[in-house]
Amino acid sequence: MNAVPWTVERFFDGAPAALALYQAAEQMAADLGPHEVRVSKSQVSFRRRRGYAYLWRPGVYVKSAVPLVLSLALPRALDSPRFKQVVHPAPGTWMHHLELTDGRQLDAEVRGWMLEAYEAAG
Repeated sequence: MNAVPWTVERFFDGAPAALALYQAAEQMAADLGPHEVRVSKSQVSFRRRRGYAYLWRPGVYVKSAVPLVLSLALPRALDSPRFKQVVHPAPGTWMHHLELTDGRQLDAEVRGWMLEAYEAAG
Protein backbone atom coordinates (compact mmCIF):
# COMPACT_ATOMS: atom_id res chain seq x y z
CA MET A 1 0.00 0.00 0.00
CA ASN A 2 1.52 3.32 -1.08
CA ALA A 3 0.96 6.31 1.14
CA VAL A 4 -0.19 9.49 -0.56
CA PRO A 5 2.77 11.89 -0.49
CA TRP A 6 2.45 15.19 1.29
CA THR A 7 2.50 18.16 -1.05
CA VAL A 8 2.02 21.87 -0.41
CA GLU A 9 -1.43 21.59 -2.02
CA ARG A 10 -2.42 18.67 0.22
CA PHE A 11 -1.02 20.33 3.35
CA PHE A 12 -3.08 23.48 2.76
CA ASP A 13 -6.20 21.80 1.38
CA GLY A 14 -9.26 23.65 2.67
CA ALA A 15 -7.15 26.43 4.22
CA PRO A 16 -6.90 29.22 1.64
CA ALA A 17 -5.83 31.88 4.17
CA ALA A 18 -2.97 29.68 5.38
CA LEU A 19 -1.98 28.90 1.78
CA ALA A 20 -1.81 32.60 0.87
CA LEU A 21 0.42 33.27 3.90
CA TYR A 22 2.61 30.29 2.99
CA GLN A 23 2.99 31.58 -0.57
CA ALA A 24 4.13 34.99 0.74
CA ALA A 25 6.63 33.33 3.11
CA GLU A 26 7.90 31.03 0.37
CA GLN A 27 8.47 34.01 -1.93
CA MET A 28 10.41 35.71 0.85
CA ALA A 29 12.54 32.58 1.27
CA ALA A 30 13.06 32.24 -2.50
CA ASP A 31 14.36 35.83 -2.61
CA LEU A 32 17.07 34.86 -0.09
CA GLY A 33 18.53 32.16 -2.29
CA PRO A 34 18.30 28.47 -3.14
CA HIS A 35 16.60 26.21 -0.65
CA GLU A 36 14.63 22.98 -0.50
CA VAL A 37 10.96 22.79 0.47
CA ARG A 38 9.96 19.66 2.41
CA VAL A 39 6.37 18.85 3.26
CA SER A 40 5.27 16.44 5.99
CA LYS A 41 1.97 15.80 7.72
CA SER A 42 2.79 18.36 10.41
CA GLN A 43 4.72 21.14 8.65
CA VAL A 44 6.34 22.62 5.58
CA SER A 45 10.03 23.33 6.04
CA PHE A 46 12.54 25.44 4.16
CA ARG A 47 16.00 23.89 4.27
CA ARG A 48 19.56 24.43 3.26
CA ARG A 49 22.05 22.08 4.93
CA ARG A 50 19.48 22.02 7.72
CA GLY A 51 16.06 23.52 8.28
CA TYR A 52 15.75 27.21 8.96
CA ALA A 53 12.04 28.03 8.63
CA TYR A 54 9.00 25.93 9.40
CA LEU A 55 5.34 26.66 8.69
CA TRP A 56 2.51 24.87 10.44
CA ARG A 57 -1.21 25.21 11.01
CA PRO A 58 -2.00 25.47 14.74
CA GLY A 59 -5.72 24.86 14.18
CA VAL A 60 -4.92 21.28 13.19
CA TYR A 61 -3.67 20.62 16.73
CA VAL A 62 -5.48 23.04 19.05
CA LYS A 63 -8.43 25.39 18.84
CA SER A 64 -6.93 28.42 17.14
CA ALA A 65 -8.06 31.13 14.75
CA VAL A 66 -4.44 31.68 13.65
CA PRO A 67 -4.09 30.31 10.10
CA LEU A 68 -0.33 29.78 10.12
CA VAL A 69 2.74 29.92 12.36
CA LEU A 70 6.22 30.67 11.02
CA SER A 71 8.95 29.16 13.19
CA LEU A 72 12.49 30.37 12.58
CA ALA A 73 15.56 28.47 13.79
CA LEU A 74 18.15 31.03 14.86
CA PRO A 75 21.56 30.71 16.54
CA ARG A 76 20.51 33.20 19.22
CA ALA A 77 17.43 34.26 21.12
CA LEU A 78 15.73 37.39 19.80
CA ASP A 79 13.69 39.58 22.08
CA SER A 80 10.65 40.85 20.22
CA PRO A 81 7.04 41.13 21.33
CA ARG A 82 6.10 39.85 17.87
CA PHE A 83 7.04 36.29 18.85
CA LYS A 84 4.36 34.17 20.46
CA GLN A 85 7.07 31.99 21.98
CA VAL A 86 10.84 31.46 21.88
CA VAL A 87 12.16 28.05 22.88
CA HIS A 88 15.66 26.57 23.11
CA PRO A 89 15.29 22.96 21.87
CA ALA A 90 18.98 22.23 21.25
CA PRO A 91 22.38 23.77 21.91
CA GLY A 92 22.91 26.67 19.53
CA THR A 93 19.29 26.72 18.33
CA TRP A 94 16.44 28.94 19.41
CA MET A 95 13.05 28.49 17.75
CA HIS A 96 11.06 31.69 17.35
CA HIS A 97 7.33 31.22 16.75
CA LEU A 98 5.51 34.01 14.92
CA GLU A 99 1.75 33.78 14.48
CA LEU A 100 0.71 34.92 11.00
CA THR A 101 -2.75 36.32 10.39
CA ASP A 102 -1.98 38.83 7.62
CA GLY A 103 0.60 38.89 4.83
CA ARG A 104 1.69 42.38 5.88
CA GLN A 105 3.34 40.75 8.91
CA LEU A 106 5.96 39.35 6.51
CA ASP A 107 7.81 42.65 6.49
CA ALA A 108 11.44 43.78 6.38
CA GLU A 109 12.00 42.85 10.03
CA VAL A 110 10.82 39.26 9.44
CA ARG A 111 12.87 39.10 6.24
CA GLY A 112 15.97 40.04 8.29
CA TRP A 113 15.24 37.29 10.80
CA MET A 114 14.65 34.78 7.99
CA LEU A 115 17.93 35.83 6.33
CA GLU A 116 19.79 35.24 9.60
CA ALA A 117 18.17 31.79 9.90
CA TYR A 118 18.93 31.04 6.23
CA GLU A 119 22.61 31.95 6.62
CA ALA A 120 22.92 29.94 9.85
CA ALA A 121 21.47 26.86 8.12
CA GLY A 122 24.48 26.85 5.76
